[in-house]
Amino acid sequence: MPLSRRLPKRGFRNPFRKVYATVNIDRLKVFPAGTVIDPKLLLERGIIKNPGEGIKLLGKGEIGYALTVRVHRASQSAREKIEASGGTVEVI
Repeated sequence: MPLSRRLPKRGFRNPFRKVYATVNIDRLKVFPAGTVIDPKLLLERGIIKNPGEGIKLLGKGEIGYALTVRVHRASQSAREKIEASGGTVEVI
């Protein structure tokens, strides 16, 4: 019996899966009010290391001033918190 048939097979790896770099709202406090935040700026500041297929904004944390955020995806809670503070979320 060949070795490949004797070893157990486990799991499944989706070759079409998209991997997003995640950024929480509390990480955006290093930027001053009115800043336009895009993937290039996040990469320069070291907030993300590898953008992968794109960047997803998550809603952990609070922010009290307006920012313009340009990302590939955003959760509903993150979008609500940014818009409640007077900012905008633009999906690239």
